[in-house]
Formats: sequence, structure tokens, C-alpha cells
Amino acid sequence: MGIEGPFWRAVAVFRVASLVYAAVLMIDHDGYEQPWLGWLVIGVMVAWTAAATFAYSVESLRRWPLLALDLLVAVACLLTSPYVEGAMQGQAGTMPVPATWVAAPVLAWAVHWGRRAGAVAAAVVAAADLWLRYRTPDVPILVNGAVLLFLSGVVVGHVARLAKQAEERLQLAAEMEAAQRERDRLARGIHDSVLQVLALVRRRGQEIGGPAAELGRLAGEQEVALRELIASRPAPTGSADLRALLMRHGSPEITVSTPATPLILPAGVAAETAAAVRAALDNVREHCGPDARAWVFAESSDSSITVSVRDEGPGIPDGRLEQARAEGRLGIAQSIRGRVADLGGSVTIDSRPGEGTEIEITVPR
Repeated sequence: MGIEGPFWRAVAVFRVASLVYAAVLMIDHDGYEQPWLGWLVIGVMVAWTAAATFAYSVESLRRWPLLALDLLVAVACLLTSPYVEGAMQGQAGTMPVPATWVAAPVLAWAVHWGRRAGAVAAAVVAAADLWLRYRTPDVPILVNGAVLLFLSGVVVGHVARLAKQAEERLQLAAEMEAAQRERDRLARGIHDSVLQVLALVRRRGQEIGGPAAELGRLAGEQEVALRELIASRPAPTGSADLRALLMRHGSPEITVSTPATPLILPAGVAAETAAAVRAALDNVREHCGPDARAWVFAESSDSSITVSVRDEGPGIPDGRLEQARAEGRLGIAQSIRGRVADLGGSVTIDSRPGEGTEIEITVPR
């Protein structure tokens, strides 16, 4: 039942206490012209209090049919008051038969759907109550009850929504803490085995040279990516840390510089942005050679994240991108520009022959 449990128990207690109060009024007050009809209404209230208390305790039953029926029963009991009071209706000290019992569905709507729903339920009950008072001539219309209904619906709904949000954040924090503990446990084992092997392969490949050097380079890239993976903290559910995705590209030839804090984006946006960066780095290797140096810089603002990829290659000749598009080679047009455009971002390419190329990718947060 979670954090809602205490709220539903409080509503049930209020419902029972209000029922007892209505019964006491029926016993002690002689302002009801048809008391037998009043006791019949009290009987209906007793039956519905028992049924509603059970129904609201079952989470699968807490749906709009139950809440709508709850409100309908309360309004119906309220509208029987003129027939119970008869000629005594509107006299000082005479309350409608349900008394405060009609506020129970208002509280239920507020707990289940929030303050707006609580205000709507309060408006329905208050409209019925004011209509009864309007029908009685020469009796001043008091709005105190309506105001209290609105206040209870809005305040309880707001508090219930805040409590639900706090519970969700607490649950998320517990999941992230558990994930980090498991990540730390795996990191210790990986550090003692896989990382040491990758570091050894990288060093031996550099010492031997030739084909082994390429194997050493690949091992170095995987070592950097794996170190960053086990060092990063898990992102909130449905999100991803773009910083961790970019750090996987780090190698002796590729320098990755990012802020010290995570760059949190929706998981899909982060994956597509990282893919665009990977496509830009693939272009560097293809056109500048496997040993070409490249730099990846990431920075963030309140509204966007910008990632730039720079190299010291020969640059892109004027008109080369348009020519490649005409020839059907859509690497930059689709893999970078098209992908980022689908995210609502933009791509800027600054390249001069002999001065290298810089591709700047900006995506909204």
C-alpha cells in the first residue's frame, strides 16, 4: 500500500467518526420531522461506510468507479435531508442528515488524484449543499461548509501528492544505492583481473610493435572504457549519463574532457548523441588515419549540452560535403546531422583545408 496506506486509514477513521456524529445528531435533535426516514438514511450510511472502508483497503479496487460511486452516495444522502427535516428545514441548529460525513469522498478523491480532484469533489458536494439552502426561503445562505470542503480537498490532495513524490524519490535513491554497491563489488573483481590483463596487453603491444601494436591500442581503449564504466554512478531510471558514454571513447589518440558532474539526459537522447559523436570519430579515423589525434569536449548549460569533436587532419575541402551527399555517402548528413536534428538539436561544422575540423553538436536538455 506504500505511503498511501496511512492516508486511506485516516479517511476510514474520519468516515466512521462522522457516521457516529450523524447518528448522535439524529438521537439528540428533535428538528427532524420524519426521523424514521432519517434512520433509514443513517442505515444506508452505515452500509456504505463498511463497504467503502473495505473497498479502499484493496488497492486494485481504488479506481474511478469506486470513487464516483462514493461521491454519488454522499450527495444522494445529502439530498434526502429536506424530506427528513420537513418543515423544520433551515431552522437554526438543524443540520443535514449526513452532517460532516459527506466530506469523506472529497478526502478520498484528494488522496487518490491530488488537489485538483479534491477541489472538483468539493465543488460537487458544496453545490448540492448550497442548492438545499437556496431552496429554503428567508434563510441566509452560509458558505462556511463549502469553504471548508474546498480547503480540505486542496490541502489533503497537495499533502498526499507530496508524500507520493517523496516515496518515489526515496525508492529511487534506495535502488541507486543498491546498484552502486553491486557496481563496487564487481569493480573490485574486475580491477584484480580484467583491467590488469588489458593493461598488460596494451604495454606488450606497444613494446612489440607491428600488428601487436594495433591489438595493444584496442586493449588500451577497452581498458579506459571499462575503468570509466565501473567508476561512474548509475543515472536515475529512464535517464543516462552522457559523460560516461563519452568517456568510453578515450584512448591514447582520443582525449575526452567533460565536466566533473554527470551530464544527465533522457536515455534515448544520450544514446543518440553518443552515437553521433562516435560517427564523428569514425570519420576522423577514416580520413585522417588510425593514429590521428582527436579531442572530445563536452560542456553544459541550463538548457542544452554541447559536445565538440576536433582533429588535426587535412580538413574538409569546400563543397566536399555536398558532393558526398550527391554521391549517396550520407555519413555526416544522416549519422550526425540527421540523428541530432531528430533530437531537436543542431550541428555546426567548422573546417578549413590544412587546419583540421571541428564538429559541434548541441542537444536540448
